[in-house]
Amino acid sequence: MKILLINPPYLTLASRFGTGHQIPLGLLMVGGPLLDSGHEVRLLDAERKHLSIRAVVKEVERFSPEIVMTGHAGSTSAHPHCVKMLVAIKRACPDVITVYGGVYPSFHAEEILRCEKAIDVIVRGEGEATSLELVETIDSGRPLHSVQSIAYRHRRQPVLTPPRTPIRNLDAFRIGWELIAHWDDYQCFGMGRSGIIQFSRGCPHHCTYCGQRDFWVRWRHRNALKLVDEIEWLYRTHNVRFFSLADENPAANRKEWHRFLEEMAAREIPVHFFASIRTTDIVRDAEILHLYRKAGILYILLGIESTEPEVLKEIKKGSTTRHDLEACRLLKQQGIFSIVAHVVGLKDETWKTFRTAIQQLIHYDGDFVNVTHLTPHSWTDLGRQVKDHSIVQHDLSKWDYRHQIIAQPNLSPWKIFFAVKWLELWFHARPGKLWAILKTRDSFRRRQLIWSTVHTGMVWVGEVLLLKTTRTSEKYSRAPIRGSLKPKSHLKSKLRLQSRLS
Repeated sequence: MKILLINPPYLTLASRFGTGHQIPLGLLMVGGPLLDSGHEVRLLDAERKHLSIRAVVKEVERFSPEIVMTGHAGSTSAHPHCVKMLVAIKRACPDVITVYGGVYPSFHAEEILRCEKAIDVIVRGEGEATSLELVETIDSGRPLHSVQSIAYRHRRQPVLTPPRTPIRNLDAFRIGWELIAHWDDYQCFGMGRSGIIQFSRGCPHHCTYCGQRDFWVRWRHRNALKLVDEIEWLYRTHNVRFFSLADENPAANRKEWHRFLEEMAAREIPVHFFASIRTTDIVRDAEILHLYRKAGILYILLGIESTEPEVLKEIKKGSTTRHDLEACRLLKQQGIFSIVAHVVGLKDETWKTFRTAIQQLIHYDGDFVNVTHLTPHSWTDLGRQVKDHSIVQHDLSKWDYRHQIIAQPNLSPWKIFFAVKWLELWFHARPGKLWAILKTRDSFRRRQLIWSTVHTGMVWVGEVLLLKTTRTSEKYSRAPIRGSLKPKSHLKSKLRLQSRLS
């Protein structure tokens, strides 16, 4: 069958002016098994090409596929763009079968099928085995109810088939790298050609705001040697110099993680990595952090979330401020850049909480800070428990962690925006920080610090300039907040909220 995989035209400031455009790994993972089964598959990266929806439709008409498949890593915020694109495709090509996958559609499949007639089938959960079986079922004319982990319509009513058992062997399905036509289109952190690779899926922890455990079901990993083989092949064949690890928690299994690091270090492949790793795992690995650096780990996103011990306990983070501080210190010693993730909205924010946060973040002395907003996705513990509260932002395209979603009792949305921008600006542009960058003796490290600081600043400026189009209306910012706002725990007040999208 002729299948067109489309990365939707969903552009972000981070991809255009920040770290850079990323390869649509999820679509490549679906494409590999389809190619190996003899199907004619093509990738259209409308995001990277900055295509309009009209241009996407023209490409669909030109290729004339029997099936169009789409999905996006920024699943919730990309959803409106995916729907708008599929509606246009269906209008122009009514006979094409449209298939939609990702985190958001997996948990909202029934609702989407009731509202969006342009979507024929939804793949729920990981897509390699399900997409392959779905295509072969359609090709043979068999009924769809035999395919596990999908949702479709029968007599105009949504039907959800039983869930599929998670893939045991993650090396059983290969990634369709040949679908990338122009590798120069994907460059990150100023390091040249970049790729995304996945060592593991899932996370064993139970943080209340995170839904990765529900989506992936359980933590699994690839064979470390096979993964390094693939990385080496990408370097030697396509000159890929930088990789992002698309893992929620790659270091969850200490033995397997160390095996991967040791193999990368032994082969001395001249590539670098970005990874998200828990501070507890960094502290655990204190004695082998030199191996991280030798293996090529260069940037690590630390999910610190909050600098207040009681908040970390409430969200079941499983770490302490002591772990967080020590992790930043250890990474600094090894020359690994730390990006500290800080979440706004885990408590009732005031000017004082922002002042305390910036003081603590400066004390941690991470290299960069990534400030995000609490987002109550309906499939998370937080999203299931929130009730009786006003949602500030109803536009799903703004549910990208860069916009405030839940109203605050003490600060209006524009004040929250101002406080966040002030925190980011003071952390990255304070004189002592800039002087420390300039006096760095290591030329490679200084170059990376300057590049990342400049591009972080470009995103900051872009968000400020777009304030008028992203801020909530004055009418909504004055909306009354229902329910008690003075519980014993700030976070428990958030857990009594209910998202309209839950």
